[in-house]
Amino acid sequence: MTMSHSISTPGAAAPHRVRRISEADLSWALTEGWNDFKAKRGDILVLAVIYPLVGLMAILLVFNGALMPLVFPMVAGLSIFGPAAASGFYEVARRRELGLESGWLHFFDPLSGRSRTGLAILTAFLGLMFLGWLCAAWLIYGATLWVDYPVSRMEFLSRLFSTSQGWTLIVVGNLVGFVFACMTLVVAVVSFPMMVDKAIDADIAVATSIRAVAANPRVMARWGLWVAVLLVLGCLPLFIGLAVVLPVLGYATWHLYTRLVER
Repeated sequence: MTMSHSISTPGAAAPHRVRRISEADLSWALTEGWNDFKAKRGDILVLAVIYPLVGLMAILLVFNGALMPLVFPMVAGLSIFGPAAASGFYEVARRRELGLESGWLHFFDPLSGRSRTGLAILTAFLGLMFLGWLCAAWLIYGATLWVDYPVSRMEFLSRLFSTSQGWTLIVVGNLVGFVFACMTLVVAVVSFPMMVDKAIDADIAVATSIRAVAANPRVMARWGLWVAVLLVLGCLPLFIGLAVVLPVLGYATWHLYTRLVER
């Protein structure tokens, strides 16, 4: 594991040192996340099912003629809430790391923990990002494939994949979605596990997260790609795989945090 270089900014608002890591640390974090899942899946699996159910409910709410264009943005955008939803997994991994009791009830400890206010603030910020993404997706749809009459699901899909406007929507929408995904990664990859780990203000946690990503741009880009691929695989079929993918990624993100930040 490569952890020999530490970076800090004297006098900055975020005094916590961040490390430079390698791709070997990513593999290690995922392995540890899988080990945590195997050890705690009996306690956590039921809780992990909640997130996929929320995704299915969201699709049912928008899967009609008027809101059909928001189905994919809604599903993709739910990943923005991933770091907040994984806070319970960070706590379980933290307690297991310390050799403390780590039953399923501890999943809810962050709701009443030392940094609950900061976690609430950051979760609200992710909510604003989610709404911003949905607005952007709707504007892109309006500028490309907009029709002023109700269409069936099959007609919409036909227009989406067989017209130049539809492919413009797909390309531009994915590019804008990529920007939102990068923003989420930069802001949240360290901040949420850090606030679960210790009593700290949200602004300091976010500043540390930004510095950690800035110190490891290529490695963290690879991490973001791994997360995206695993989330896509977890969504097949009908989000069932997320019941495994989300806990593993949650635990793995905790272990990645322990490598990125000097505690």
